[in-house]
Amino acid sequence: MPLALLALTISAYAIGTTEFVIVGLVPVIANQLSITLPSAGLLVSIYALGVAIGAPVLTALTGRFPRKQLLMALMFLFTAGNILAWQAPDYSTLVLARLLTGLAHGVFFSIGSTIATSLVPKEKAASAIAIMFGGLTVALVTGVPLGTFIGQHFGWRETFLAVSMLGVIALVATLILVPSSIPGRASASLRDQLKVLTHPRLLLIYAITALGYGGVFTAFTFLAPMMQDLAGFSPTAVSWILLGYGVSVAIGNIWGGKLADKHGAVPALKLIFAALVVLLIIFQFTASIQYAALVTVLVMGIFAFGNVPGLQVYVVQKAELYTPNAVDVASGLNIAAFNIGIALGSIIGGQTVEHMGLTQTPWIGAIIVLVALLLIGLSGRLDKSVRVAAN
Repeated sequence: MPLALLALTISAYAIGTTEFVIVGLVPVIANQLSITLPSAGLLVSIYALGVAIGAPVLTALTGRFPRKQLLMALMFLFTAGNILAWQAPDYSTLVLARLLTGLAHGVFFSIGSTIATSLVPKEKAASAIAIMFGGLTVALVTGVPLGTFIGQHFGWRETFLAVSMLGVIALVATLILVPSSIPGRASASLRDQLKVLTHPRLLLIYAITALGYGGVFTAFTFLAPMMQDLAGFSPTAVSWILLGYGVSVAIGNIWGGKLADKHGAVPALKLIFAALVVLLIIFQFTASIQYAALVTVLVMGIFAFGNVPGLQVYVVQKAELYTPNAVDVASGLNIAAFNIGIALGSIIGGQTVEHMGLTQTPWIGAIIVLVALLLIGLSGRLDKSVRVAAN
Protein backbone atom coordinates (compact mmCIF):
# COMPACT_ATOMS: atom_id res chain seq x y z
CA MET A 1 0.00 0.00 0.00
CA PRO A 2 1.37 3.49 -0.90
CA LEU A 3 2.85 5.77 1.79
CA ALA A 4 0.28 8.44 0.94
CA LEU A 5 -2.27 6.14 2.59
CA LEU A 6 -0.30 6.44 5.85
CA ALA A 7 -0.73 10.24 5.80
CA LEU A 8 -4.47 9.79 5.22
CA THR A 9 -4.60 7.33 8.12
CA ILE A 10 -2.75 9.71 10.47
CA SER A 11 -5.16 12.53 9.56
CA ALA A 12 -8.12 10.17 10.04
CA TYR A 13 -6.71 9.29 13.47
CA ALA A 14 -6.67 12.94 14.54
CA ILE A 15 -10.15 13.55 13.13
CA GLY A 16 -11.51 10.35 14.65
CA THR A 17 -10.21 11.29 18.06
CA THR A 18 -11.98 14.65 18.08
CA GLU A 19 -15.19 13.14 16.66
CA PHE A 20 -15.57 10.29 19.13
CA VAL A 21 -13.78 11.55 22.26
CA ILE A 22 -16.90 13.56 23.03
CA VAL A 23 -18.67 10.27 23.83
CA GLY A 24 -16.36 9.71 26.79
CA LEU A 25 -16.57 13.38 27.81
CA VAL A 26 -20.38 13.70 27.88
CA PRO A 27 -20.66 13.26 31.69
CA VAL A 28 -17.61 15.52 32.30
CA ILE A 29 -18.83 18.36 30.06
CA ALA A 30 -22.36 18.11 31.48
CA ASN A 31 -20.95 18.43 35.00
CA GLN A 32 -18.37 21.17 34.35
CA LEU A 33 -20.67 23.36 32.23
CA SER A 34 -23.74 22.59 34.40
CA ILE A 35 -25.82 21.36 31.46
CA THR A 36 -27.97 18.24 31.02
CA LEU A 37 -26.73 14.94 29.57
CA PRO A 38 -28.88 15.39 26.40
CA SER A 39 -27.39 18.89 25.92
CA ALA A 40 -23.86 17.50 26.21
CA GLY A 41 -24.84 14.66 23.86
CA LEU A 42 -26.01 17.30 21.37
CA LEU A 43 -22.32 18.15 20.80
CA VAL A 44 -22.13 14.82 18.94
CA SER A 45 -25.03 15.91 16.72
CA ILE A 46 -23.59 19.39 16.08
CA TYR A 47 -20.30 17.93 14.90
CA ALA A 48 -22.12 15.45 12.68
CA LEU A 49 -24.20 18.25 11.14
CA GLY A 50 -20.97 20.13 10.36
CA VAL A 51 -19.74 17.04 8.53
CA ALA A 52 -23.06 16.64 6.73
CA ILE A 53 -22.87 20.23 5.48
CA GLY A 54 -19.15 20.21 4.71
CA ALA A 55 -18.94 16.90 2.88
CA PRO A 56 -21.17 17.56 -0.16
CA VAL A 57 -21.08 21.37 -0.33
CA LEU A 58 -17.39 22.06 0.28
CA THR A 59 -16.31 18.96 -1.68
CA ALA A 60 -18.17 20.29 -4.72
CA LEU A 61 -16.70 23.79 -4.28
CA THR A 62 -13.10 22.57 -3.89
CA GLY A 63 -13.08 20.04 -6.75
CA ARG A 64 -10.39 21.86 -8.76
CA PHE A 65 -8.01 22.31 -5.82
CA PRO A 66 -4.84 20.15 -5.90
CA ARG A 67 -5.42 17.32 -3.44
CA LYS A 68 -2.31 17.85 -1.30
CA GLN A 69 -2.91 21.56 -0.73
CA LEU A 70 -6.57 20.88 0.03
CA LEU A 71 -5.70 18.17 2.56
CA MET A 72 -3.28 20.56 4.30
CA ALA A 73 -5.86 23.36 4.38
CA LEU A 74 -8.40 20.97 5.91
CA MET A 75 -6.01 19.89 8.66
CA PHE A 76 -5.26 23.56 9.40
CA LEU A 77 -9.00 24.26 9.79
CA PHE A 78 -9.33 21.14 11.94
CA THR A 79 -6.50 22.25 14.23
CA ALA A 80 -7.92 25.79 14.52
CA GLY A 81 -11.34 24.40 15.47
CA ASN A 82 -9.86 22.30 18.26
CA ILE A 83 -7.84 25.26 19.58
CA LEU A 84 -11.11 27.21 19.71
CA ALA A 85 -12.70 24.34 21.68
CA TRP A 86 -9.73 24.39 24.08
CA GLN A 87 -10.30 28.10 24.71
CA ALA A 88 -14.13 27.91 24.69
CA PRO A 89 -15.45 29.91 27.66
CA ASP A 90 -19.00 28.55 27.38
CA TYR A 91 -21.28 26.00 25.74
CA SER A 92 -22.13 28.20 22.71
CA THR A 93 -18.46 28.65 21.77
CA LEU A 94 -17.90 24.90 22.13
CA VAL A 95 -20.83 24.30 19.75
CA LEU A 96 -19.22 26.65 17.19
CA ALA A 97 -15.85 24.90 17.54
CA ARG A 98 -17.45 21.50 16.99
CA LEU A 99 -19.21 22.81 13.88
CA LEU A 100 -15.93 24.11 12.39
CA THR A 101 -14.04 20.86 12.96
CA GLY A 102 -16.99 18.97 11.50
CA LEU A 103 -16.71 20.99 8.27
CA ALA A 104 -13.07 19.91 7.86
CA HIS A 105 -13.96 16.29 8.62
CA GLY A 106 -16.61 16.13 5.92
CA VAL A 107 -14.40 17.22 3.05
CA PHE A 108 -11.43 15.17 4.27
CA PHE A 109 -13.22 11.83 4.20
CA SER A 110 -15.08 12.48 0.95
CA ILE A 111 -11.90 13.28 -1.01
CA GLY A 112 -9.82 10.84 1.07
CA SER A 113 -11.98 7.93 -0.03
CA THR A 114 -11.50 8.68 -3.72
CA ILE A 115 -7.77 9.36 -3.26
CA ALA A 116 -7.37 6.05 -1.41
CA THR A 117 -9.17 4.05 -4.11
CA SER A 118 -7.17 5.80 -6.86
CA LEU A 119 -3.87 4.70 -5.30
CA VAL A 120 -4.57 0.94 -5.48
CA PRO A 121 -5.96 -1.65 -7.94
CA LYS A 122 -9.76 -1.88 -8.03
CA GLU A 123 -9.81 -5.26 -6.29
CA LYS A 124 -8.17 -3.67 -3.24
CA ALA A 125 -10.44 -0.61 -3.08
CA ALA A 126 -12.36 -1.62 0.05
CA SER A 127 -9.14 -2.59 1.82
CA ALA A 128 -7.57 0.79 0.96
CA ILE A 129 -10.61 2.58 2.36
CA ALA A 130 -10.46 0.32 5.42
CA ILE A 131 -6.81 1.31 5.98
CA MET A 132 -7.67 5.01 5.80
CA PHE A 133 -10.71 4.58 8.03
CA GLY A 134 -8.43 2.48 10.23
CA GLY A 135 -7.25 5.83 11.56
CA LEU A 136 -10.72 6.26 13.01
CA THR A 137 -10.60 2.87 14.63
CA VAL A 138 -7.11 3.39 16.08
CA ALA A 139 -8.47 6.66 17.45
CA LEU A 140 -11.13 4.64 19.24
CA VAL A 141 -8.42 2.30 20.59
CA THR A 142 -6.05 4.98 21.89
CA GLY A 143 -7.22 8.54 21.26
CA VAL A 144 -10.70 8.29 22.78
CA PRO A 145 -9.71 6.49 26.02
CA LEU A 146 -6.69 8.78 26.48
CA GLY A 147 -8.77 11.87 25.71
CA THR A 148 -11.42 10.68 28.15
CA PHE A 149 -8.73 10.13 30.81
CA ILE A 150 -7.33 13.64 30.23
CA GLY A 151 -10.84 15.12 30.43
CA GLN A 152 -11.65 13.30 33.67
CA HIS A 153 -8.39 14.26 35.40
CA PHE A 154 -7.42 17.63 33.91
CA GLY A 155 -10.64 18.99 32.37
CA TRP A 156 -12.30 18.60 28.98
CA ARG A 157 -10.56 21.70 27.54
CA GLU A 158 -7.17 20.01 27.87
CA THR A 159 -8.49 17.12 25.81
CA PHE A 160 -9.09 19.47 22.88
CA LEU A 161 -5.61 20.97 23.32
CA ALA A 162 -4.15 17.46 22.97
CA VAL A 163 -6.28 16.83 19.85
CA SER A 164 -5.08 20.09 18.26
CA MET A 165 -1.52 18.76 18.65
CA LEU A 166 -2.58 15.65 16.74
CA GLY A 167 -3.82 17.99 14.01
CA VAL A 168 -0.34 19.53 13.73
CA ILE A 169 1.23 16.05 13.41
CA ALA A 170 -1.28 15.15 10.68
CA LEU A 171 -0.49 18.40 8.85
CA VAL A 172 3.23 17.58 8.85
CA ALA A 173 2.57 13.97 7.72
CA THR A 174 0.52 15.26 4.79
CA LEU A 175 3.30 17.71 3.84
CA ILE A 176 5.93 14.93 3.83
CA LEU A 177 4.10 11.84 2.56
CA VAL A 178 1.38 12.97 0.12
CA PRO A 179 2.74 13.58 -3.39
CA SER A 180 2.06 16.95 -4.97
CA SER A 181 1.20 15.23 -8.24
CA ILE A 182 -2.32 14.22 -7.20
CA PRO A 183 -4.44 16.64 -9.25
CA GLY A 184 -7.81 18.09 -8.43
CA ARG A 185 -10.81 16.82 -10.31
CA ALA A 186 -12.74 19.01 -12.67
CA SER A 187 -15.66 20.39 -10.72
CA ALA A 188 -18.82 18.45 -11.39
CA SER A 189 -21.37 20.43 -13.34
CA LEU A 190 -24.54 21.55 -11.59
CA ARG A 191 -26.42 19.00 -13.67
CA ASP A 192 -24.12 16.17 -12.49
CA GLN A 193 -24.40 17.32 -8.87
CA LEU A 194 -28.19 17.35 -9.11
CA LYS A 195 -28.07 13.85 -10.61
CA VAL A 196 -26.16 12.64 -7.54
CA LEU A 197 -28.73 14.28 -5.28
CA THR A 198 -31.70 12.81 -7.10
CA HIS A 199 -30.62 9.41 -8.45
CA PRO A 200 -32.84 6.86 -6.67
CA ARG A 201 -30.13 4.16 -6.43
CA LEU A 202 -27.70 6.56 -4.75
CA LEU A 203 -30.41 7.95 -2.47
CA LEU A 204 -31.17 4.39 -1.38
CA ILE A 205 -27.51 3.84 -0.42
CA TYR A 206 -27.45 7.13 1.52
CA ALA A 207 -30.50 6.00 3.47
CA ILE A 208 -28.84 2.65 4.21
CA THR A 209 -25.69 4.45 5.39
CA ALA A 210 -27.57 6.86 7.65
CA LEU A 211 -29.74 4.18 9.24
CA GLY A 212 -27.21 1.35 9.40
CA TYR A 213 -24.41 3.44 10.83
CA GLY A 214 -26.48 5.93 12.80
CA GLY A 215 -28.71 3.42 14.56
CA VAL A 216 -25.80 2.27 16.73
CA PHE A 217 -25.29 5.86 17.94
CA THR A 218 -28.68 5.89 19.63
CA ALA A 219 -26.98 3.83 22.34
CA PHE A 220 -23.29 4.57 21.67
CA THR A 221 -23.62 8.33 22.30
CA PHE A 222 -24.55 7.55 25.90
CA LEU A 223 -22.23 4.58 26.37
CA ALA A 224 -20.19 6.26 29.13
CA PRO A 225 -23.17 7.12 31.38
CA MET A 226 -24.74 3.72 30.61
CA MET A 227 -21.66 1.85 31.73
CA GLN A 228 -21.38 4.05 34.83
CA ASP A 229 -25.02 4.43 35.90
CA LEU A 230 -26.50 1.13 34.67
CA ALA A 231 -23.63 -1.37 34.64
CA GLY A 232 -21.98 0.11 37.73
CA PHE A 233 -18.45 0.71 36.42
CA SER A 234 -16.27 3.52 37.78
CA PRO A 235 -15.28 6.47 35.53
CA THR A 236 -11.72 5.08 35.33
CA ALA A 237 -13.05 1.66 34.30
CA VAL A 238 -15.11 3.33 31.55
CA SER A 239 -11.87 4.66 30.00
CA TRP A 240 -10.59 1.08 29.84
CA ILE A 241 -13.91 -0.13 28.43
CA LEU A 242 -13.65 2.48 25.66
CA LEU A 243 -10.13 1.20 25.00
CA GLY A 244 -11.45 -2.37 24.68
CA TYR A 245 -14.30 -1.16 22.46
CA GLY A 246 -11.76 0.58 20.25
CA VAL A 247 -9.71 -2.61 19.88
CA SER A 248 -12.88 -4.44 18.81
CA VAL A 249 -13.69 -1.69 16.32
CA ALA A 250 -10.17 -1.82 14.85
CA ILE A 251 -10.52 -5.57 14.30
CA GLY A 252 -14.00 -5.15 12.84
CA ASN A 253 -13.01 -2.36 10.45
CA ILE A 254 -10.23 -4.37 8.78
CA TRP A 255 -12.37 -7.52 8.79
CA GLY A 256 -15.29 -5.59 7.26
CA GLY A 257 -13.05 -4.32 4.43
CA LYS A 258 -11.76 -7.82 3.65
CA LEU A 259 -15.29 -9.22 3.84
CA ALA A 260 -16.53 -6.65 1.31
CA ASP A 261 -13.57 -7.32 -1.00
CA LYS A 262 -14.10 -11.09 -0.87
CA HIS A 263 -17.89 -11.41 -0.99
CA GLY A 264 -19.06 -8.01 -2.25
CA ALA A 265 -20.48 -5.04 -0.39
CA VAL A 266 -24.11 -6.21 -0.21
CA PRO A 267 -23.53 -9.68 1.33
CA ALA A 268 -21.03 -8.18 3.79
CA LEU A 269 -23.45 -5.45 4.86
CA LYS A 270 -26.33 -7.91 5.26
CA LEU A 271 -24.27 -9.97 7.70
CA ILE A 272 -23.03 -6.95 9.66
CA PHE A 273 -26.44 -5.26 9.98
CA ALA A 274 -28.11 -8.51 11.05
CA ALA A 275 -25.46 -9.02 13.74
CA LEU A 276 -25.90 -5.43 14.99
CA VAL A 277 -29.67 -5.84 15.31
CA VAL A 278 -29.19 -8.97 17.42
CA LEU A 279 -26.45 -7.42 19.57
CA LEU A 280 -28.41 -4.23 20.28
CA ILE A 281 -31.39 -6.32 21.41
CA ILE A 282 -29.07 -8.37 23.64
CA PHE A 283 -27.61 -5.14 25.06
CA GLN A 284 -31.14 -4.09 25.99
CA PHE A 285 -31.18 -6.97 28.48
CA THR A 286 -27.52 -6.95 29.57
CA ALA A 287 -26.94 -3.18 30.06
CA SER A 288 -27.65 -3.42 33.80
CA ILE A 289 -25.64 -6.63 34.33
CA GLN A 290 -22.04 -5.52 34.79
CA TYR A 291 -19.90 -8.11 33.04
CA ALA A 292 -22.61 -9.18 30.58
CA ALA A 293 -22.83 -5.53 29.49
CA LEU A 294 -19.05 -5.44 29.05
CA VAL A 295 -18.99 -8.56 26.86
CA THR A 296 -21.90 -7.30 24.76
CA VAL A 297 -20.22 -3.94 24.16
CA LEU A 298 -16.91 -5.53 23.16
CA VAL A 299 -18.58 -7.91 20.69
CA MET A 300 -20.76 -5.10 19.32
CA GLY A 301 -17.60 -3.08 18.59
CA ILE A 302 -16.49 -5.68 16.02
CA PHE A 303 -19.61 -5.03 13.94
CA ALA A 304 -20.32 -1.36 14.75
CA PHE A 305 -17.75 0.08 12.30
CA GLY A 306 -17.29 -3.01 10.13
CA ASN A 307 -19.92 -1.62 7.76
CA VAL A 308 -17.90 1.52 6.92
CA PRO A 309 -15.62 0.12 4.14
CA GLY A 310 -18.50 -1.75 2.49
CA LEU A 311 -20.81 1.27 2.54
CA GLN A 312 -18.18 3.65 1.18
CA VAL A 313 -16.90 1.37 -1.58
CA TYR A 314 -20.51 0.52 -2.54
CA VAL A 315 -21.43 4.15 -3.10
CA VAL A 316 -18.21 4.80 -5.08
CA GLN A 317 -18.97 1.77 -7.30
CA LYS A 318 -22.53 2.91 -7.95
CA ALA A 319 -21.46 6.52 -8.54
CA GLU A 320 -18.92 5.34 -11.14
CA LEU A 321 -21.81 3.55 -12.85
CA TYR A 322 -24.59 6.13 -12.57
CA THR A 323 -22.81 9.51 -12.08
CA PRO A 324 -19.20 9.05 -13.34
CA ASN A 325 -18.59 12.80 -13.54
CA ALA A 326 -19.44 13.39 -9.88
CA VAL A 327 -17.86 10.50 -7.95
CA ASP A 328 -16.27 12.86 -5.38
CA VAL A 329 -19.62 14.53 -4.76
CA ALA A 330 -21.33 11.15 -4.37
CA SER A 331 -18.60 10.05 -1.95
CA GLY A 332 -19.04 13.32 -0.03
CA LEU A 333 -22.78 12.80 0.21
CA ASN A 334 -22.21 9.35 1.69
CA ILE A 335 -19.90 10.88 4.32
CA ALA A 336 -22.76 13.32 4.97
CA ALA A 337 -25.13 10.36 5.27
CA PHE A 338 -22.85 8.72 7.88
CA ASN A 339 -23.01 11.88 9.93
CA ILE A 340 -26.70 12.58 9.41
CA GLY A 341 -27.11 9.10 10.86
CA ILE A 342 -24.88 9.98 13.81
CA ALA A 343 -26.80 13.23 14.36
CA LEU A 344 -30.21 11.56 14.17
CA GLY A 345 -29.06 8.62 16.27
CA SER A 346 -27.66 10.84 19.01
CA ILE A 347 -30.71 13.14 18.95
CA ILE A 348 -33.09 10.16 19.13
CA GLY A 349 -30.91 8.74 21.90
CA GLY A 350 -31.02 12.07 23.76
CA GLN A 351 -34.80 12.25 23.51
CA THR A 352 -35.04 8.64 24.64
CA VAL A 353 -32.83 9.35 27.68
CA GLU A 354 -34.85 12.46 28.55
CA HIS A 355 -38.30 10.88 28.26
CA MET A 356 -37.77 7.14 28.75
CA GLY A 357 -34.38 6.74 30.43
CA LEU A 358 -30.94 5.36 29.49
CA THR A 359 -32.18 1.76 29.55
CA GLN A 360 -34.40 2.17 26.46
CA THR A 361 -31.79 3.31 23.92
CA PRO A 362 -30.53 -0.10 22.65
CA TRP A 363 -33.83 -1.51 21.34
CA ILE A 364 -34.66 1.72 19.56
CA GLY A 365 -31.24 1.59 17.88
CA ALA A 366 -31.95 -2.02 16.88
CA ILE A 367 -35.14 -0.98 15.07
CA ILE A 368 -33.24 1.69 13.11
CA VAL A 369 -30.54 -0.79 12.02
CA LEU A 370 -33.25 -3.33 11.09
CA VAL A 371 -34.66 -0.87 8.55
CA ALA A 372 -31.16 -0.55 7.05
CA LEU A 373 -30.94 -4.36 6.81
CA LEU A 374 -34.22 -4.47 4.86
CA LEU A 375 -33.05 -1.67 2.55
CA ILE A 376 -29.69 -3.30 1.74
CA GLY A 377 -31.62 -6.45 0.82
CA LEU A 378 -33.75 -4.36 -1.55
CA SER A 379 -30.65 -2.71 -3.05
CA GLY A 380 -29.06 -6.11 -3.66
CA ARG A 381 -32.16 -7.31 -5.51
CA LEU A 382 -32.12 -4.16 -7.65
CA ASP A 383 -28.45 -4.81 -8.52
CA LYS A 384 -29.35 -8.33 -9.68
CA SER A 385 -32.21 -7.08 -11.82
CA VAL A 386 -29.89 -4.57 -13.50
CA ARG A 387 -27.34 -7.31 -14.25
CA VAL A 388 -30.06 -9.58 -15.65
CA ALA A 389 -31.37 -6.76 -17.87
CA ALA A 390 -27.82 -6.02 -19.10
CA ASN A 391 -27.35 -9.68 -20.11
